[in-house]
Amino acid sequence: MEGKSHFHNQLDALAVKVLRMALHAEAAVGNAYKSLTQNNPELARQVIEKDREINLLECQIDDDSLKLLALEQPVALDLRRVVGAMRIIVDIERIGDEAVNIAERTLLLTRLSPVPTRPLMADLAGQAFTMFGKAVSAFKDQNSALAREVCAMDERANELHVELIKESMRRLQSGAADNASAERAVHDILVARSLERIGDQTTNIAEAVIFIVEGVSIKHHCHPF
Repeated sequence: MEGKSHFHNQLDALAVKVLRMALHAEAAVGNAYKSLTQNNPELARQVIEKDREINLLECQIDDDSLKLLALEQPVALDLRRVVGAMRIIVDIERIGDEAVNIAERTLLLTRLSPVPTRPLMADLAGQAFTMFGKAVSAFKDQNSALAREVCAMDERANELHVELIKESMRRLQSGAADNASAERAVHDILVARSLERIGDQTTNIAEAVIFIVEGVSIKHHCHPF
């Protein structure tokens, strides 16, 4: 009985590390987007530098998970908690990478005169941030209903991404566009792609939560909603 209690304490500690990693990634995304909208290269450099912390946590969680699988041989829900955590940290690490990509855009754009944030970009960023926050809450509370809400939100993120790309392409094709405007349009396309990917990776996290809680896989629509 004592061994089982110790094992479940280890599972809880694993979940805490996953949440800590998620909070680091959430801060990275927020600060990367803030550096972009405020034209703040110093904040962008901080995002790039702190990505190492996210990577380190991924390695630690991966090691902890493998030890639990090898030594404890968990089954049913306990097994899904370990496997689910391993799935989730892959996407959290990728979200951190997308934050770095956005921060790198900031460093390139500091050479250009700042312009107001485009409404579509703000909408896409807001959608991605909301999705990520809900996915983290769903994991923390083991709430598969909330996770399904996140999955449903991805369609809107994809729509905003397409609208933003079309708007950027119109700006590129405009004869009135100067070199700086054209360059900014290209960077906007790359930022939009990063935000859309954050939405996709967040959806993967939500799917992993559903797997943990319900024991079903909805990846690639294996199971209907």
